[in-house]
Amino acid sequence: MEAAIALSERGRGLSTPNPNVGCLIVRDGAVVGRGWTQKGGRPHAEAQALDEAQDQARGATAYVTLEPCFHLSARGPRCADLMARAGVARVVIALRDPDPRTDGQGAGHLRARGIQVEMGVMAKEAAAAMRGFVLRQTLGRPAVTLKLGLSLDGCIALRDGASRWITGEAARAHAHLERARHDAILVGGGTLRADAPRLDVRLPGLEDRSPRRLLLTRGDAPEGWEAVAQPEEIAALNHVDHLMVEGGASTAAAFLRADLVDRLLLYRAPIIIGGGLAGIGDIGLSDLAQAHHRWTLTDARQLGDDRLEVYERRRGA
Repeated sequence: MEAAIALSERGRGLSTPNPNVGCLIVRDGAVVGRGWTQKGGRPHAEAQALDEAQDQARGATAYVTLEPCFHLSARGPRCADLMARAGVARVVIALRDPDPRTDGQGAGHLRARGIQVEMGVMAKEAAAAMRGFVLRQTLGRPAVTLKLGLSLDGCIALRDGASRWITGEAARAHAHLERARHDAILVGGGTLRADAPRLDVRLPGLEDRSPRRLLLTRGDAPEGWEAVAQPEEIAALNHVDHLMVEGGASTAAAFLRADLVDRLLLYRAPIIIGGGLAGIGDIGLSDLAQAHHRWTLTDARQLGDDRLEVYERRRGA
């Protein structure tokens, strides 16, 4: 299942509006088929894996990160039907599908056809890999990652706004990889005017994965950009399940104030600016106690001279 979850990550930022699912088919201890949801959502991971496995799928075990779909679609067959027709003997599922069109029906269909089904294996990890889809189904909005490149004293630029470059090449390359895993990137008007950011992916082989560009503004957006008047409007964005917010300080504060940030990417450079521009503006805290127990460190690594820290929001805190 861990390998299937890793496969699912390949479709993140590409598969929307469908979830980025991973699937492995194993027979006699060997992988005979693998798949992940393709660009635009088709083919599904299960269909791709079964196509690769062909006749070897009969009697095999399928590991899939999300319950096989059961709803009818003009775009392709139901994965639960495909599994049953292929003759798999066992299906191991990580996460029950929160989409009410499936929600247990896919697993029930398989069981009714004599297939052994196990559900809940590494469900938490699978949900994290498909965070955008899960939040779209449960909260009606995309998953939001806030990315900040900071000095040790929390600045994103000099007093005059100069910000190139706070972090080094390794950190910037990692940030471009993160861009490739999102459907859209959003910045504020100040960032647009100061930096004229391209917000594309400049990594060899991934240039075609540059996300849509969004601007937080109550006015019109320039050509090639889409306007979002306020943070809550991200819920209405079509085909955006993974959104990255890149700046600046007022925009970051607006999303934090609205409690719409699910994940923080903090790239810290070993420099001190002193008197520079703060990375985040006022988020409306009136009591220091409100700031505690809201974030959990989930990853930390060195990127050249810089340090990356990844935090996830503790919902309900």
